[in-house]
Amino acid sequence: MINKNSFGTLIFAIAAGILISGCGSAAPTVTETTVAATEAATPSSPEIIDTIRPAGMTAGEKEEGAGSVGSPDAGTEGSSWTDAPLVGIVAGTGGIDDESFNQGAWEGLQRLSGKIGCETRFYETKSEEDFQKNVHDLIDRGGDLCWATGYSSADLLLQEALEHPDTSFAIIDYSYPDTPANMTGVVFRSQESSFLAGFVAGNVTASGKVGFVGGESNEVIDQFRYGYRAGALYAADKLGKTIDVEEVFAGSFTDPGKGKSLALELYKKGCDVVFHASGETGMGVIEAAKETGKYVIGVDKDQSFLAPDNVLTCVLKDVNTAVFRVSGEILDGSEPGGRTVSLGLAESAEGLSENHSLYPEAIYEEMLQLREDIISG
Repeated sequence: MINKNSFGTLIFAIAAGILISGCGSAAPTVTETTVAATEAATPSSPEIIDTIRPAGMTAGEKEEGAGSVGSPDAGTEGSSWTDAPLVGIVAGTGGIDDESFNQGAWEGLQRLSGKIGCETRFYETKSEEDFQKNVHDLIDRGGDLCWATGYSSADLLLQEALEHPDTSFAIIDYSYPDTPANMTGVVFRSQESSFLAGFVAGNVTASGKVGFVGGESNEVIDQFRYGYRAGALYAADKLGKTIDVEEVFAGSFTDPGKGKSLALELYKKGCDVVFHASGETGMGVIEAAKETGKYVIGVDKDQSFLAPDNVLTCVLKDVNTAVFRVSGEILDGSEPGGRTVSLGLAESAEGLSENHSLYPEAIYEEMLQLREDIISG
């Protein structure tokens, strides 16, 4: 139950922040496109998606229009390398086309490849053994930078970083207490954008009930969960009404069926807006919204195209730009490892989708002002 009395408690929670952020991780499938090379895979070898730079592009050349948001300087005049770097992602559950977390990271590497002509590889990992094989495969190929996309891989990646000090490593959604010199952690303040989503949901709900579907209950998903709850509370306080927030967890980031059943239960209970922070599981939540004619809030990427009449807004987590920028900084030596990069609204790495056709312009303008208020402290 959300009411005025709990306002201070939840605002304190969001102000404090919940450490790290993201919607799942660990992951390879072999595909072939005009810029991809297919490689045979045996049961004992890692499956990979291997992308090479576009034909005719040399290291240092830019892709037309690449890097319009937060471009790294890597690959421009004065670059510190002569040969094309090799950068790989050892990704988490959900695959390369999850319309969410992993896909955003892969798109970041594709942008980087278009800008500096680096070679890129994507590995999908289903076990700890696979993870180590994939990392070692990248290192054996002369990899310059290895990314992992999620907190569940943190301990394994740290071990690899300590054992291979000449290779650079980076991880999305984790911050180490003592970060090795060849490691970079990237975390997102997802409570900020989730607060904005909760504010929109609190203004739009007609039933006074909104829902949340998390992939798992942990510190990462709690950023989305508490930010959303606090935003709904802020709206309730402003409007002088009470809002219930129902929260459920699927226990998986790769189970659309479970996501759909949980969302259907929430809609049946009277929730008319449901926010999912659950990776591929969220595809089922969106399907439930379509079936019931209710609203859903997407996550990580703009998912409105999946259900234009139902996706109220999306909490954007720009993993694409984070991978693009941080990779460039590491490769050109301007920002070496041994650090954690924290990204949120102020860095334009978080936010809500611009599309607001399903709710009034006045609410959108209020949300934008709240965004500025959060940025300014």
